[in-house]
Amino acid sequence: MKTAGRNEPCPCNSGRKYKHCCYAKDRARSTQGRAEAAAAREALLQAVQLQRAGRLNEAEARYQQALQIGPDLPKADLAGVHYNLGNVLQQQDRREDAVASYRRALELQPQSVEISGNLGNALHSLGRLEEAAAVYRGALAFRPGDALVHFNLGNVLSEQGAVDDALGSYRKALSLRPDFDDALNNLELGLRRQGRLAELETLFREQIVRSPARAHFHAVLGQTLVEQGRFDEALASYRATLSLAPADPKYYENLLFLCAVQGMLEPAQYLALARGWEQAVVPAQAREQAARRRFRRPAPEGRRLRVGYVSGDFRHHAISYFIEQLFGHHDRARIELHAYATADVRDEVTARLEGLVDHWTPVARLSDAELRDRIDADGIDVLVDLSGHTAHNRLGAFALRAAPVQAHYLGYFASTGLTEMDYWIGDEVLTPPASDAHFCERVWRLPRAWVSYKTVANAPESDWRPASDGSVWLGSCNNLRKLNPQTLSLWCRVLQALPEGRLRLKSKELADAGNRRRILDAMSSGGISADRIDLQGESDWTGYMAQYGSVDIALDPVVGHGGGTTTCDALWMGVPVVHALGRSTGSRFSASLLSAVGHPEWIAQDEEAYVEKVVALARDVDLRRQIRANLRQQMAQSPLCDARGLAKSLEEAYFAMYGRWLERQAG
Repeated sequence: MKTAGRNEPCPCNSGRKYKHCCYAKDRARSTQGRAEAAAAREALLQAVQLQRAGRLNEAEARYQQALQIGPDLPKADLAGVHYNLGNVLQQQDRREDAVASYRRALELQPQSVEISGNLGNALHSLGRLEEAAAVYRGALAFRPGDALVHFNLGNVLSEQGAVDDALGSYRKALSLRPDFDDALNNLELGLRRQGRLAELETLFREQIVRSPARAHFHAVLGQTLVEQGRFDEALASYRATLSLAPADPKYYENLLFLCAVQGMLEPAQYLALARGWEQAVVPAQAREQAARRRFRRPAPEGRRLRVGYVSGDFRHHAISYFIEQLFGHHDRARIELHAYATADVRDEVTARLEGLVDHWTPVARLSDAELRDRIDADGIDVLVDLSGHTAHNRLGAFALRAAPVQAHYLGYFASTGLTEMDYWIGDEVLTPPASDAHFCERVWRLPRAWVSYKTVANAPESDWRPASDGSVWLGSCNNLRKLNPQTLSLWCRVLQALPEGRLRLKSKELADAGNRRRILDAMSSGGISADRIDLQGESDWTGYMAQYGSVDIALDPVVGHGGGTTTCDALWMGVPVVHALGRSTGSRFSASLLSAVGHPEWIAQDEEAYVEKVVALARDVDLRRQIRANLRQQMAQSPLCDARGLAKSLEEAYFAMYGRWLERQAG
């Protein structure tokens, strides 16, 4: 309403002139209002400064003061006070209170994307997903081009299980902001979880066109090609990655892992490549210092030997499946057991492992030099790597010489290539003397199987019986990256020699239509029709184990990396496993396991013998009945299930390794 002039009639309808009526009172109120507004703005300014200084309690008090002094501030200013107060409350983890403040701010400024964003984030953090999604959608109604809001909406939709909608939000965010790496990462993760590998390949080929010098894009493309079984193309991508980032250990390890798991190189070529990791990743000065490091450690008499295990897989993982029973059977009167966890991920397995050791040390945040120093400060005598060139490894700390004796065990299937890795622990079958030249480490052969399998009391009993129509089901549950062209070609030969044979493959990668088509095409090229092939995706553990009840014979991959846990699982379910002895360590895993369980007759010396053994087993139904009836008990009583014996054997190895080191120091 327009203010009356001083000589005009007073708006209060008193009949008097304004200057003789309400003018003085209105002026006083105006002066007071300006003073209150000034005081409110001063409190607001102080609150902002206190918030920036991290003095959150004081900042909150000032924001509240500003609201009390100046409730009639302009809407924009008042909304700013509520918004900033919400931020302070959120920083104090008072999320419900923060939501209330953000809502008041949004009522005053309903088209503020910043306020909507923080309100949505607070609701998301409280698990109020429907409300959060509604807030984000409201923001997009008046600002549809905001990439961050699309991204945040995608995160909420993902948690709600609306996968396709979530992926659509990430795509929209990326289209609006092509350099939005978080959106790209979440889109990649979602597509990979869905097994939508063809879309993932297209996405990263587009990213490479946009940014050809981004090594990460080539690495993701390489991984995607591996998961599609296109190993030669993946090799080219990994080499491109390494040309862009030659000193990045992860990218070098992608190349090493692929070459090892596929058997793509001769052993001498692989060893040269593995040695190159150290040359590329560890500076020359650091390598020279590592070679000169000296340790002061006492003799083991009268004390426990300090043994440290280093792994990123102290969680639900195949490695922990084997290592848990080892930790549980180490003689704690002889061994002081340390575990160095190199990944932040924790689950129920992590908790169990932590309870089995004397000292549990999370080290994911430490640099290689800091980890080396921590291990040295702990006085570790024998340090054991359980990762090799796999995720979350800390080979960099080993390369800097963290302990007097350093050995690799269990986690990898080839040489680490490290000058400072003293030993590689295997057994006579896994690492025969002829393989010594494949390692830069000294091969230490245990006098028994190098691993033990944890018997599974709650595994389902097999309900196997011969098929009434005479068909024989051959099966493999190995990861598809192990099924190289040589393996698929060999299995075609098996099925050609066994017309009654059928092949069942089970793997999470078979959720991808492209992978299913690739397998069927490969088998078709080998003369095997699709009606003889059954392709199954991932299932839970009970379903996975139960399916062995309908498998007659398990087939092990050849040339590259054969089965480990899958071989043990098949044997435990009473399924014979046929294996072809390879030259590389990775291709001999099942040979060691079959020897330990007492069935070396299932180990073929070549591919021709492999076919013959499968056919002979398939046609000897009485023998297979006997195997099914006895194999689990036979396995339970074999060295393969003797964790106590394995622990004792490793302890003897550690003491002997340490004794040799002491002798060298004395010399």
